[in-house]
Parts: sequence; structure tokens; C-alpha cells
Amino acid sequence: MAIRIFVTGGTFDKEYNELNGSLYFKDTHLNEMLKLGRCKAPIEVRTLMMMDSIEMTDQDRELIATNCLKSEYDKIIVTHGTDTMVETAKVIASTVVDKTIVLTGAMIPYKFGSSDGLFNLGAAIAYVQTLPKGVYIAMNGRYFNWDNCRKNKQIGEFEEIN
Repeated sequence: MAIRIFVTGGTFDKEYNELNGSLYFKDTHLNEMLKLGRCKAPIEVRTLMMMDSIEMTDQDRELIATNCLKSEYDKIIVTHGTDTMVETAKVIASTVVDKTIVLTGAMIPYKFGSSDGLFNLGAAIAYVQTLPKGVYIAMNGRYFNWDNCRKNKQIGEFEEIN
């Protein structure tokens, strides 16, 4: 069965305005990234929203969880901003129990050229195909159980809590 990717925005999909130095959203880079990575896994991409995860509301998180629950796919990746990824994973885990769901993101926008996003996406694709049912976070070449990790903002990496 194919993998569903739900796009929600985050640093993954930010663009850089060279005139004023701001970051903004235009469209997802997922299809370009999958092509660049020469991905041959069957993947269906659907954009749910394009926003910074700091601005996400409880309703936004419920929308993501509901889409995961109602999806006919049992292997799902959610691209997400790293600042509140764990909070969204918690909502998904309380809603969906019979699927493998991996959240991933990037610390540096893909369009910057030095992004970790392509690497994290590739890892998420591998993890969603091999991990048992559950909710996980894939960052920095590792996967974490959603309830045993956090973003270490001092070093810009995800780490286990215990």
C-alpha cells in the first residue's frame, strides 16, 4: 500500500524573501524533494495547511489527527514544524491507534540548499515502512517514540527524554 504524506508547513516549506529577509509560505517542496531523492516508494501527497507550527491551534492539530484517522492509508508521514511537533504527535496518538505515523520536519528551510529536510524526509519514508503501528518523530537520522523526545533548542536537535 502507498504512503500518505500530509503537509502542514513548517520550516520544511518556507521560502526566503531576498528583499526584506522574511520567511514565508508559497507551496510545498515535497514533490521536488521526492524527485531529487529519486524516491520510488508509492507516495500520495496532500497539503492540509501551510503554517508555522508555533501558530497552530488545537483545531489545527485536531484537523491533522482527523485526517490521519480517516485516511485509508495505514502508513502516514506528517511534515510539521519542529517547535510544536511533539504536541501534534500527542493529539494524533490519542486519536489514531492502528496506523504507523511518522512526523518529520527541518531546522533549515529546504530552499536554503543546506537543509536537513531532505535527509529527514528520506529517514521518515524508511521508518514509516518498517516501524510497528504507533506515532513517531523522525529527526536527525533517528526515530523517537512521540512521548519520549523533545526538541533541544540550545543545540537544535531532537533528543530522548529518558
